Formats: sequence, C-alpha cells, structure tokens
Amino acid sequence: MACCVLQITGLIFGGVGMVGTLAATAMPQWRVSAYVDGNIVVFETVWEGLWMDCVSQLGLRLQCKFYDSVLALPPPLEAFRALMCVAVVLAVLAFLVAVAGVAYGQQGPRVAGTCVLAAGVAFLLAGILVLIPVSWTGAGIVQDFYDPAVPAPLKRELGAALYVGWGSGALLLAGGALFCHSWLWGWGGRQSWAQSLSEPNLTSPDYF
Repeated sequence: MACCVLQITGLIFGGVGMVGTLAATAMPQWRVSAYVDGNIVVFETVWEGLWMDCVSQLGLRLQCKFYDSVLALPPPLEAFRALMCVAVVLAVLAFLVAVAGVAYGQQGPRVAGTCVLAAGVAFLLAGILVLIPVSWTGAGIVQDFYDPAVPAPLKRELGAALYVGWGSGALLLAGGALFCHSWLWGWGGRQSWAQSLSEPNLTSPDYF
C-alpha cells in the first residue's frame, strides 16, 4: 500500500514537472527587460527566450521573432537548448515508463520493479538537466544586473520561464526520489534480502 502511494505521488509530481519543463522550454520569458537608473521607456517590454525574442507594447501588442541562424547563436544558448530538449525527452520517457510500472505492477513484479527504478532515475536526470540551464541563466542575469559596467538598457530581470523551470526541476527531482524510494521499499533492499533468506540454497550440501 505504501509503495502504491509513493508511486502515485511520484507520478503526479513527475507529470506536473514534465508539463512545466515543456512550458519552460517553449516560453520566451527567460530574460525580461529591466527598468533601472531612470529608464522611463516602460511602454515596451523585451522578452528573450531559447528560441525567440518578443517585444510587448503596453501589454496589448506582442511581436515575436525566431532567431535567424542557429550557428550565429552564443554557445551557452545552444547548450541550454540541448539540455532542455534532452530534459524534455527524458521527462516524457520517464512518465511513460512510470505509468507502465504503476499500471502493470501486479502482473509482473520483476518488470514493474525495473520500470519503477528506470522511471525514478530518468526523472532525477531530467530534473538535474532542467536546473542546470535555468540556474546558470538566473545567475548570469543577477550578475549582470549588479555589474556597473553593463549599461542600463542591457540589464535584464528574471523571467517567468526561470521560475517555471525551477519549480519543474524540483518536482522532477521529488518524483524521481519517490520512485527510487518506492523501488527500495518494494523490490530492492529489505524485500530482496528477506527473499534470499526464505529461498532454499540449491548449491548447499544440506539441500540434497
């Protein structure tokens, strides 16, 4: 019963984290224009994301444009794209494997245990991959914001996509930890040890 509760809770956390990872990857609000040092141009807001940049005028008109060339992008942005795409793939695969492990847990214990462990590890890896580009981008924004050498028009603030990424990464890590703990509780550790004690040793001379 405890394993089922852990798996269902982990599935919910992982599912929400998967959706959040997809949203954070697609959202353009990674870097948002900041208004500091008397910058009074407040009718226009600039958003910078992984795939496009957008300009919002008074919240009524939004113009977005995809980046023209992949080769012309800065290397960190290309790396962030790759990490987020891999995280999305891992999160989707982990969710599908987790659903299979929860749904067919009673039909094949060994297969279900493998699915639960694989889902847990994949969720953990996806959470780590999400947190790397999000945290790196956030640290760069904060560093540039307090750097006096950076002109005020070039300063940026933390966008909504970063908060979504942090929350999604935390949920993926929590879901992965729950699935791994469920595997230890139900298929590894104590149960395997108890099963090894209960099964007869075929190689022992006393067995024959």
